[in-house]
Amino acid sequence: MARIVIDPITRIEGHLRIDVQVDGGRVRDSWSSGQMFRGIELILKDRDPREAWLYTQRICGVCTTVHAITSVRAVENALGLAIPLNAQLIRNLILIAHALHDHIVHFYHLSALDWVDVVAALKADPAAASKLAESLSPWPGNSTRQLEAVKARLEGLVASGQLGIFRNGYWGHPAMKLPPEVNLLAVSHYLQALEYQNKANQAVAILGSKTPNIQNLAVGGVANAINLDNEATLNMTKIYAVRDLLAEVSNFVHQVYAPDVVAIASMYPEWLGYGAGVTNYLAVPDLPLDAAATQFDLPGGTIVDKDLGTYRAFENWQDPRFAAEVTESIAHSWYDGDWERHPYEEDTVPKYSEFQEDGKYSWIKSPRFDGRPMQVGPLAQALAGYAAQHPLFVKYVDEALATAGKLAGVQLTPAVLHSTLGRHAARMVRTRVLADQALAHWQALAENIGKGDTTSFNPPTFPKGEQRGFGMHEAPRGTLSHWVVIRDGKIANYQAVVPSTWNAGPRDGKGQPGPYEASLVGNPVADTERPLEVVRTVHSFDPCIACAIHTLDPDGQEKSRVRAL
Repeated sequence: MARIVIDPITRIEGHLRIDVQVDGGRVRDSWSSGQMFRGIELILKDRDPREAWLYTQRICGVCTTVHAITSVRAVENALGLAIPLNAQLIRNLILIAHALHDHIVHFYHLSALDWVDVVAALKADPAAASKLAESLSPWPGNSTRQLEAVKARLEGLVASGQLGIFRNGYWGHPAMKLPPEVNLLAVSHYLQALEYQNKANQAVAILGSKTPNIQNLAVGGVANAINLDNEATLNMTKIYAVRDLLAEVSNFVHQVYAPDVVAIASMYPEWLGYGAGVTNYLAVPDLPLDAAATQFDLPGGTIVDKDLGTYRAFENWQDPRFAAEVTESIAHSWYDGDWERHPYEEDTVPKYSEFQEDGKYSWIKSPRFDGRPMQVGPLAQALAGYAAQHPLFVKYVDEALATAGKLAGVQLTPAVLHSTLGRHAARMVRTRVLADQALAHWQALAENIGKGDTTSFNPPTFPKGEQRGFGMHEAPRGTLSHWVVIRDGKIANYQAVVPSTWNAGPRDGKGQPGPYEASLVGNPVADTERPLEVVRTVHSFDPCIACAIHTLDPDGQEKSRVRAL
């Protein structure tokens, strides 16, 4: 039996260690270990609740926006404070634009190279690649001339011996099996995706003042002053600039991202059978359509044991079932004790030891819902949307399954989504849904302002005594919740239960593995020196743990260099 340690397994962001035991070419056991302590909860104690969002968006260098908005929602929930419709819609547009950026980056820049052999693209015929692309999509960026230019650029990189952004990868691995023309298309789209994820980020910056780390939030709404006749405020020029950017990104999503995911899924059909793991799912409703947040554009709820018939919806952000059933266990986490508690009752007391596979081995806690491990993320939301018969989720799930099935020559049902490639397909579906919703929410904001409503903020007041509240958001990586206890106007306790905690957490006190750990068991591993298959499954969750650091000795010398897979 071979033991494989991949540390870090994240391609760009985070400190995540994965250990697997391989026997007979299959993973028999696995451990997921977060290797960095954050401690934001301790920093927030005794601070003004109105400031919490400024700190929490520093939890992560990628997910800044989502933590900021979830934090103000938590404080507003504690105070029972409603916000103006304009504020809801501006926040929605920021969250949608951020998610479009995030999902494009994940597929092309963080995980596509697990499936695409960049060097093999040198064998491609650009004319044949262009013809194939035209059969899948009307995208104008697939001409023979453009693909010839990409191939020439790649040839120059290979000839120089310096592959740059393509330097690290398992090129030539036996698990890589795309035709050269598909590899060339994917490399071309990888480069184009850099431009379109940037356009999504520009929309975030216009509405949020900057990105990362937006500056326009406030408990009670947003700080965007709205005056159509003032160049210094949110006016029609800026509003239409956001619309144009979102429209461009939407075209890329529908005409490039969606066909690419479907094509890859059809050429790796065996990966629709690997990586299911935990098949309990959790998603929360989001993108409120009214000021009171009683109607939502994204559905949320729970599914148990992959049975869509068990779907139970969360109706709103005050849902008593969500409020009561979330707990976290530290039985195998580097904190003092072995308890499982509700977030309001938690503490954050670090107590580090060495990695002990039968003891404590991670800085990440183990969230549970009604005592169960839950998988969160786009797959959870796509399944919730499908179970709830949400029109856009049904449309795009059925379309993806039908197209991939036709290309693969098989009939596919939603059951194949419980898999490594199913997570990629679900993220693509969610991105298409958001691309459509982006323009609808933009239209709602423009029409509301057009009616003369320029209100964007309701001031909060903090009464004496104690208030408790939680904020939720269906972030790019899944269900995010912040929990705050306010006492006499100051933060007495704060806990963030984040998507990668749900998915990357270690075993709990009952020995139940988390989604990463469970998803790896049974996966094939063709080459223990190059465990590409392990990387594929973990990357399909889009792991995001904490921002990067460098390890140096006291003299400032680099101690080690780790290959970023």
